[in-house]
Order: sequence, then structure tokens, then C-alpha cells
Amino acid sequence: MNEHAAHTYKQQQVNTASPAKMVFMLYEKILSRLQEAQNAIERKDIQARCDANCNAMELIAHLSKTLDMEQGAEIAANLDKLYTHCLIRLMDVDRFNDRDAAAEVIRLLKPIRDSWATLAEKSEGELRQAIMTVQQGRPAPAMGERKVADDAGPARAKSSLSISA
Repeated sequence: MNEHAAHTYKQQQVNTASPAKMVFMLYEKILSRLQEAQNAIERKDIQARCDANCNAMELIAHLSKTLDMEQGAEIAANLDKLYTHCLIRLMDVDRFNDRDAAAEVIRLLKPIRDSWATLAEKSEGELRQAIMTVQQGRPAPAMGERKVADDAGPARAKSSLSISA
């Protein structure tokens, strides 16, 4: 696949992603960039390390800025503290060429990325279910509404998450 086609495909993924999927994709990109920074440290490639680490820091700062402290309450406050810690540790990657600092941030963010992956799958599953219901000629229940007794699985709450890419 040529570079232009790959870029177009990636752009299409972003344009059609649910908010949960977009957050998952941001975490994926952060973890990928931190792995690149670690590899650059091993190769003694200062510029590549700096580029990858700076990009990871920008993405974490973006996540921090998009936190809704009012709606998110304690969770948002805890994420803000985590992001601040990660940014401080990532400064050590550049300052001391510290591969372990990048590894620590990766260990901290992987479980959160995995949670967003699960949430994104469930959100997409709900959307698919609603589409199938409409195609079968029945009115679709609103997302987050309790499903009728013959439907399997618990009802899910509607997400109010919004992010900008």
C-alpha cells in the first residue's frame, strides 16, 4: 500500500470513529510513540527519541486538556494527576535519556488504553444493534434505555464524552 493510501485510510478511521474509539486511538498513538522513543534510545538516535517523546507528551497534554473536571469529578481529577505524573516522567526521557521513564509511563497507560478499547467495542456493538433493529422494522430503543426483557445483556448508559482530534 502506498503512503498516500495509508494516510487516507487512517484519516477515514479517525473521521468515522466513535468518541470512545478516538480516545482509544490516542492512547494507542501515545504508547506507540513511547515505544519508538525507547527504540531510539537503544539506537542512540537522539533526534528520533526527542521527536517520539515530544509527540507522546503533546498527546498526553491533549488528553489532559480535554478532561471535563465538572462531569468527571474524582475520575477526571485522578486522570489529571496521572497525566501530570506521566509528563514529568517523560521529561526525564529527554533530560537523562531514560528508557525506564518511558517504560513506566507505558505500564501506567496500558490498562487505561485497554479499558477504552473495551468501551469502544461495546459502544460500537450498541450502534450495530440499533442499526439492525431499525433494519428489521422495529423502532430502535434509545441508547442507554433499558432493553426489553427478551434482549440479552444489561442496558448501557449513554456516553457524554466528547473529544477533539
